[in-house]
Amino acid sequence: MTTRISTARRPLLAEFVGTALLVTVVIGSGIAAAQLSTHDVGLQLLENSIATALGLAVLILLFGPVSGAHFNPVVTAADWLLGRRAQTGISGAGVLTYTAAQTLGGIAGAVLANVMFDRAAVEIATKDRLTTGHVVGEVVATAGLIALIFALSRSGRAALSAAAVGAYIGAAYWFTSSTSFANPAVTIGRMFSDTFAGIAPGSAPGFIAAQIVGGLLGLVLFVALYPDAPETADQAVVPHHRDRSQP
Repeated sequence: MTTRISTARRPLLAEFVGTALLVTVVIGSGIAAAQLSTHDVGLQLLENSIATALGLAVLILLFGPVSGAHFNPVVTAADWLLGRRAQTGISGAGVLTYTAAQTLGGIAGAVLANVMFDRAAVEIATKDRLTTGHVVGEVVATAGLIALIFALSRSGRAALSAAAVGAYIGAAYWFTSSTSFANPAVTIGRMFSDTFAGIAPGSAPGFIAAQIVGGLLGLVLFVALYPDAPETADQAVVPHHRDRSQP
């Protein structure tokens, strides 16, 4: 029997599963790192960051041709803001449906990671992360991510996004104080695992606000560098088919 999914739903499925697997990689590798390197937090972070960088690159390659592999509401919103006048980016309705799929995927990914490591399926994280430094770190991490993604699209190098975005996130684990969440859907997902990679619900709103600010700053920088940027908004994160009549 052949199962067919409508053209409009395939991107949403890709964003849901892709974001879920991204959060599973982040949390699962964090749990494994804490178990394998019990007394060395630096080594735990190294293991977590390498797994995340490699996993993200693979997920972009897998799902990118279907949905663009946004996996991130800030990326999706930036795509809409950039292309709304030229009608080259995602539609307004698409922003809402992508964001919903990404957020639900993030929560599902946390549950999957918990179950794989024999923990309670749903946990509430207790790790407080909200400090001034963390907020600044999230602004920097998200601004850099947005500028990188759209600069690659504008310069015709979107095919390098899997390697470049994976490398950037892996590096940002280390050069930002927040360890580079840079993604509201991932932030929400990580609230549901009380582990090495978790974030307490009280810290999440500050992180998400910082990510939104960082996304706007990254977009402003990108437009200043590439004034004709709206023409290539539909190539983020990687080139994919988009029907503007569909969300």
